[in-house]
Amino acid sequence: MLELRLVQGSLLKKVLEAIKDLVTDANFDCSSTGFSLQAMDSSHVALVALLLRSEGFEHFRCDRNLSMGMNLNHMSKMLKCAGNDDIITLKADDEGDTITFMFESPSQDKIADFEMKLMDIKSEHLGIPEAEYESIVRMPSHEFARICKDLSTIGDTVVISVTKEGVKFSTRGDIGNANVVCRHNTTVDKPEESTIIEMKEPVSLTFALRYMNSFTKATPLSNTVSISLSSELPVVVEYKIADMGYLRFYLAPKIEEDEDQS
Repeated sequence: MLELRLVQGSLLKKVLEAIKDLVTDANFDCSSTGFSLQAMDSSHVALVALLLRSEGFEHFRCDRNLSMGMNLNHMSKMLKCAGNDDIITLKADDEGDTITFMFESPSQDKIADFEMKLMDIKSEHLGIPEAEYESIVRMPSHEFARICKDLSTIGDTVVISVTKEGVKFSTRGDIGNANVVCRHNTTVDKPEESTIIEMKEPVSLTFALRYMNSFTKATPLSNTVSISLSSELPVVVEYKIADMGYLRFYLAPKIEEDEDQS
């Protein structure tokens, strides 16, 4: 039996809005430690990893490990029927082929339940190795979203370079070039407005802006975003979810030779 009760139901809605355009179908894994998802996008370029720890739920019951295949667009449609202040409960039987979403208004005067069919999705679980990153940038998430959006009006790729000077986002396209530099800045009165750069090694990598803009759909989940970079590894763009977990996106860098030949 699975029963998860989330008082901040809007969190689940925001998570689905952030990932449903990247991933169509995915398995949600539930164990005693939490509710998680790991899935590649349809073109197998980006990886999404979600974790909602059990402590963050008001009530968390998961008698045995369950993997539930869901179509994320269908799930998003169901969750849109919940009010932003609603308490959301997920229920499923161990051997069942459906999951029930229950939405309760805060005053408890309205309860709705929606049942959705589960899918059988074959997916291998990818081991994501723990890694030490050469540079980690933490910045306001709305700032990062704005930069990605602005740069995509000019080019298709973004070069993210971290040096002692700060972090530079650059692009070039047919109409010209653009560079945005954010310097290390710890604003004391508003910590969430800070830009914090931890650099062991300078790093400069190129990424497809289409994916970066897709990742920034998670901006409503968190005031800050962390971008972890290493020359040999995919970038990790991470949004913390309240105090209960995270949503991480992994994207492999583009190899520069491709651009020289084009």
